[in-house]
Order: sequence, then C-alpha cells, then structure tokens
Amino acid sequence: MRWSDGITDSMDMSLSRLWEIVLSDETTATTSIPFDGGVRMTQPTKPRLTYKRPADNKHSINSSITFAVPPLLVPLEPDTQPREGAASSFLDRIQQLSMVEEGGLVETVESEGSDEAEEDRCQLVVLDPDHPLMIRFQAALKSYLNRQIEKLRLELQELSVATKQSRVQRQELGVNLYGVQQHLARLQMQLEKSHDRHSIAACTRQQKEEELQRVRLLYAKTCETANEERKKLAALQTEMETLALHLFYMQNIDQDVRDDIQVMKQVVKKSEAQRMRAELEKKQQDLHVDQLTTRANQLEEQTALFEAQYHAQAKDTQMLRKAVSEACTEIEAISMEKKHILQQWATSLVGMKHRDEAHRTIQEALSECQHQVKSMDVELEAYKKSIMKEEEKNEKLASILNRAETEANLMQKLTSQCLTKEEALQNEFNTYRLTLLDTEDALGKAHVEYTATVGELQTLHQAIQHEQELRRKMDASIMEKLKEHMTSNKMTKYFHQLILKLQKEKTNLVTHLSKIDGDIAQTTLDITNTNCRLDMHQKILAELDKEVKKVNDLINNSENEISRRTILIERKQGLINFFNKQLEQMVSELGGEEVGPLELEIKRLTKLIEENNTNVTQAQVTWLRLQQEMVKVTQEREEHLVSLDMSKKEIHILEQKKIRIENKINQEKKEQKQIERHMKDLDNDLKKLNLLMNQNRCSSEELQQDNLATEGEFVRSLKASERETIEMQEKLNQLSEEKAAVLNSLVEAE
Repeated sequence: MRWSDGITDSMDMSLSRLWEIVLSDETTATTSIPFDGGVRMTQPTKPRLTYKRPADNKHSINSSITFAVPPLLVPLEPDTQPREGAASSFLDRIQQLSMVEEGGLVETVESEGSDEAEEDRCQLVVLDPDHPLMIRFQAALKSYLNRQIEKLRLELQELSVATKQSRVQRQELGVNLYGVQQHLARLQMQLEKSHDRHSIAACTRQQKEEELQRVRLLYAKTCETANEERKKLAALQTEMETLALHLFYMQNIDQDVRDDIQVMKQVVKKSEAQRMRAELEKKQQDLHVDQLTTRANQLEEQTALFEAQYHAQAKDTQMLRKAVSEACTEIEAISMEKKHILQQWATSLVGMKHRDEAHRTIQEALSECQHQVKSMDVELEAYKKSIMKEEEKNEKLASILNRAETEANLMQKLTSQCLTKEEALQNEFNTYRLTLLDTEDALGKAHVEYTATVGELQTLHQAIQHEQELRRKMDASIMEKLKEHMTSNKMTKYFHQLILKLQKEKTNLVTHLSKIDGDIAQTTLDITNTNCRLDMHQKILAELDKEVKKVNDLINNSENEISRRTILIERKQGLINFFNKQLEQMVSELGGEEVGPLELEIKRLTKLIEENNTNVTQAQVTWLRLQQEMVKVTQEREEHLVSLDMSKKEIHILEQKKIRIENKINQEKKEQKQIERHMKDLDNDLKKLNLLMNQNRCSSEELQQDNLATEGEFVRSLKASERETIEMQEKLNQLSEEKAAVLNSLVEAE
C-alpha cells in the first residue's frame, strides 16, 4: 500500500515540477468546442486534473484522470478561414491540452499539500512511457485528439458546404441581376412608348382644345341668337299680356254695357232723363274705349318705331365699322407713306453728306494749293535765314552734348557701383545656395539612414517572429520530449537552461529594439532640425532676392530717368525749333517786312473766319449725323408705338371679352332668376286662373239663371207695357175724340 502510494505521489510531484518548468509563463488555458451557427464556445479557466484512488482494492495501482474544460464563445469565419489556420489551431489545442494537464496536476498538488509534506521523505520514482499506469492516460489523450480531429473535419465539411452555398447564392444573384437588367430594358422601352403616347396625346389634346374653342364660339353665337329670340319672345309676351288685358277690359266693358242695358231697360219706365244719362255714360265709356284703343295703336306704332330705330342703329354701326376699317387702312397707308418719306429723308441726308464731303475735299485741295504757293514764296527767304539759325543751333547742340556727356559719365559711375553691389549680393547668394545644397545632402543622408534603420527594424521584427516561431517549435519539441522522457530530470534541467537562454535572448532583443527606437527618435530630431535650418535658409534666400530686386529696380529707375531727361531735352529742342519756324513763317507771311496792327487784325479775322467755316462744316456733319440718328429713333419710336397700340388693342379686346363674359354670366344668372320668378308667377297665375275659371263657371251659371229670370221679367214687363201703351193709346184716341168734339162744340158755340 505504501509502495503504490509512494509511486503515485512521486509521479504527481515529477509531473507537477515538469509542467511548472515548461509552462512557467502561461497560467491559463483555453479550449474550443464547436457551437451551432459557426460560433465556438471558449472560456479562459484553470484546467482541473483529478486523481482518484480506488478505495476497495488496496493493491491496485489504477488511476483515473478526468479533464474538466469549460467553454468560451469565439466567433467563427466559415468562408474566410483557410486550412492552414485549422492546422495551427490543432497545434494550439495540443498545447492547451498540455497546459490543462499542468493546471490539473498543480491543483492536485495544492489539494494534497498535507500528503506531500509526509511523503517527501520517500524516494522519487520515474515512470517509463510504456508503463501500464500511463497507458490509460495515453489512450484518453489519443481518444480526445481523435475527437478533436473529427470535429475539425466536420467543421471543414461545414465550411465547404457554406462556400458551395455562397457560390450558388452568387450564381442566383447573377441570374437575378440579369433578369432585373432585362426588366429594366423592358421598362425603358415602355417608358419610350409612353413618351410617344404622351406626345400623341398632347397633339390630340391640342386638336381637341381647338375644337373646343370652335364649339365655344358656336355656343357663344347660339347664346346670342337665343338671347335675341328670348328678347323677341319677351316682347311678344308683353304684347300678348297687353292684348289679354285689353280683351279682359273689353269683356268687363261688355259686361258693364249689358248691365247698363238691363238697368236702362228696367229704368225705361222711370224717365227719359235717366236714359239720356245712361246714353251719356255709354258715350263716355265708348270714348274711353276709343282712347284706350288709340293708345294701344300708339304703343304699337312706338314699338315699330323702336324696331326701325334698332335696325337703323345696326346699319349705323355697320357703317361705322366700315368707316373704322377704312380709317385703319388709311392710317396704314399714311404710316407706309411716312416710312417711305423717312427713307427718302435718310437717302437725302446721305446725299447731302456725300455732297458736303466732296465740297470739303475740294476746299481742302484748294487751301493746300494756296498754302503750297505761299510756302514756295516763303522758302526762298527762309533758306537765307536758316543758315544763320543753323549755326546758332549747332552751338546750342554742342553745349547740350557736353551736358549729356557729363550726365552719362555720372550714370556710368552709378551703374558701376550698383554692379559691384550686385556681384557682392550674388556671391552671398551663391554661398547660401551651397549651404542649402549641403543641407539637402545631409537631409538625403538622414533619409537614407532612416530607411536603413527602418529596414533593420523590419529585419529585427522578422527575426523576432522567427524566434517566436522557433520558440513555438521548441515548445512543440518540449511537449514531444516530455511525452518521451517524462521522468528524466536531466532533460528538465536542460530545458530549464534553454528557457533561461531564450528569456535572455528575449531581453536582449527588447533592449536592442529600445535602442533602435531611440535611434529612430534621434533621426527624426535630426530631420526636424535640418528642416528648420532649410526653412531659415529659404527665408534668408527670399530676403536676398528681395534686395536684388530692389537694386535692379533702382538701376531701372535710373535708366528710365536718363531716358526721360533725354526725351525732355529733345522735346524742348523741338519746341524751340517749332517756335523758330513759326517766327520764320510769320516773317515770311509778312513778306520779310514788319506789318501794322490793322493788317495783323485782318489776318487774324481771316483765320477766325476760316476756323468758323470749318466749325460750320463740322456742325453740318454733326447735324447730318444727328438727323440720321433722329430718323432711326423715329423709326424705332413708330415701331414701339405700333407694338404698344397692338398690346393696348389686345388688352382692350381681352377686357371687352372679360366684360362680355361677365355680362353673359350675369345675364344668365338674371335670366335664370327671371325664369325662376316667371315659373313661380306662372304657377301663381295658373292657380289664380283655376280659381277664376271656377268662379267664372259659377258666375256664368248664375248669370245664365239671372238672364233667364231677367228675360222672363223683361218679357212680362214688355207685355205689361204693351198693354199699358195700348190702353194709353185707346185713352189718347178717346181724349182726341173728346177734344175734337169739344172743339166742334166750341166752334158751334161760337
């Protein structure tokens, strides 16, 4: 029992020491397990390795090792992860397993610290890799590695499937894109067709709008004719109403007459005076009726007059329109004549201009001939006096030449001084240029050093990477050696020494890197200093260029001053010569003799007259030019007036159209209101007529009954009156007989 416990304890101690030596820098391990959807579960933890002892069998040396690896989440890139990455991840997982084993051993060592204190006294035992105790561990490791390889193969298969799916999706997208492009081409064709349809529709719309305008004009004409017909209808209705009123009045009069006749028949017995009154009333009524009829006739005559006036006014308007059109034609003819006159005016002005130019040329030729004659006369005397004056001029020119030579000498001295200054400045400029070239060379060298240091840095980085790769390889070899020689203490010491050497090399490389960084910083400082010096030299160069420019400006100014003074001398000499010539001309004009003031005044006045004549000709020319401009301006003004009149007429026509349309709208509204009122009045009249018809029916029946009754009474009264008349006639006959008898008796009595 103690022997087996000692073996296990010694194995645990040796394993823990080996793992501490190999993995002294690393304290955490990560395991990756594939998760659904291309995501890996990873979590940094301290791996656990538990060592169990069987409790029942005391003589057994079997041990069970279990790994507990909690997961972490790390995202996968299925489309972009290559196979080499898979191999490297496989190696990393092997290292992680080794670190897991180390952590587990460390934990077992920490958990069994009390047992180690008791069993340190025992002798350490090194197990061979072919030992039966290591078989289960190696089998578990192999199964775990096989599982990981299978998982990696599955991941590779998933990645290949994902790539195939992405390719299929890309092909589908290409097909969809081709279909979309074809659909876009079809849509473009449809758009072009729609544009063509739109243009055709626009043409048809214009045609329809023109037809609509024609229809509107026809509608306006029909509305005008309808309005005229309505007016005529209203006039006829008014006439019909007047006739109906007249008829109603006559019917009333007839009824009144009948009533009066009945009254007269009834009142016949009363007195003849009442009959006369009735006859007078009847005559008055007849006169009133005659007056009304005459008035109606007068009204008809007035309507006929108004209609005749309307027709006459229409004829007058037609005549006025014809007169207006004739006036417009006359105005156009006048405007054409005006344009023709303006053109003739312009041509006449041009002819006057040509005539004046010819006259002027002739006058100039004549004056030139006169001047030539005078000059030929004067030249003879002028040559005599010119010799003396030329001698004087020669003396003056000699004096001027001496002055110019002295000034030229002075200017040469000044130019030589300026040239010396310029040479000195040029030398300074050359020195500064050389310094600039030196600084540029130094800057180039600094850049070369900088590039060299950058290359060294890159080589160092590559060397560091190479060393890291070597370290990884060494770690892998250490793992292999650990697997092969798990129990050798010499190898552990050798590996420990190798690790120390690697750490020293690492520190040396870090120090070398820090030195290189310092060199880079120093080179950057040198570059900045050289740049500052370059800027200073450039500023100094600019100042020197400015000074050189100033000196050149001074030289140019001095040369300009010399040329200006020489020009002034020449001008003054020319003025002197001009005045001398004028004096000679004056003397030659005077004939070489002195002339009195009156003659001078005469000559001055003649010159003034000539000047005035020239001014007059110039004024005529300007007058002609102004006349031409005036013609152009009048033409433009007439054109503007014509356009303004046209615009005014258009505005007036549009306003009249607007007024007509508004009047039409108002008339239509009024007509609509009148029609509504007329309809209401007609409804009321119909109601009244119905009532009156009923009343008339009732009254006609009553009147018929009354007429029958009155006729019976009248017949009866007539019969009674006949009887009375017969009786009265008989009485009259009797009385006449009695009278005759009385008369006979009286005659007989006499």
